[in-house]
Amino acid sequence: MHGVIHALEVFSDHVRSIAWLPMLLGLACQLLKMGARTRAWRNVLAAAYPETAVRWRSIFGAYAAAAGVNAILPARGGDLLKLFLVKRRIDGATYPTLAASLGVETVVDVILSTALLLWALQHGVLPGLTVLHRFPSIDWFWLFRHPRELGVVAAAVAVLGLACYLWAARHVREFRRRVARGFTILGSPGRYAREVVSWQLVDWGLRLATIFFFLRAFHVPATLENAARVQVTQSLSTIVPLTPAGIGTEQALVVYVLAGQASRSALLSLSVGMKLILSALNLTLGAGALAVMLRTLRWRRALAREHSPST
Repeated sequence: MHGVIHALEVFSDHVRSIAWLPMLLGLACQLLKMGARTRAWRNVLAAAYPETAVRWRSIFGAYAAAAGVNAILPARGGDLLKLFLVKRRIDGATYPTLAASLGVETVVDVILSTALLLWALQHGVLPGLTVLHRFPSIDWFWLFRHPRELGVVAAAVAVLGLACYLWAARHVREFRRRVARGFTILGSPGRYAREVVSWQLVDWGLRLATIFFFLRAFHVPATLENAARVQVTQSLSTIVPLTPAGIGTEQALVVYVLAGQASRSALLSLSVGMKLILSALNLTLGAGALAVMLRTLRWRRALAREHSPST
């Protein structure tokens, strides 16, 4: 937290020097990125539920609401809200199918993230193991520095996994059918390439464009390689997101991977400033989406009502 607070102070000192036009272009790319991302997911769901009209605006609203929640809560709690909202908007939708559809949506992400990580490792972009443990801001290491808490987390995950297995064993046939439904579009490779992969490639291009414009906004050399370096840090920061949006991890890694490109204060300002500005955008969109879709901002209460025994 001390490192993050220091970075926030540095960012506040650099606010007046931000180039606002590139920043606005970066925000525009972020919005377009969300549009492309949700188009891909909408097409996955449309294949899973061909008998039902799957409206893109509903999928976009659910995604925006989840992004807003993930901006302020750790462990990607907004993803549960996303599934909840989509289930309300698609007649006959089930959680196993919706969860499986997210798996389809991440296939391209895994491939491209892995390729980018291999590139970063091959070119020595990331810190080695002998250096990595010295970064206190990287939230993955909190678990390893606290073995008792790690044991509790591991036990909780094991119990949850066992509970899911026992439930699935009692409903195995229906459960498998619902899960398989989420992967329907993979049975048509041509459709999958046209309606999902194409949109996800656009999504990734817009990710890099967003970073490129933020590099310009914070007066850090804006090149494709530098944008790729920052994208690597963003991917790594969400592996175990113990902090909201993985801000501590990303802040530490951005300063390392762009070392020598600008002053340390400029890199700190970039790492925290970009995260804060994008989080503010996500919060604004998320609040608007929740207000429209649930007619309330108290999404936890809505989730509790949905899963209460009386309902």
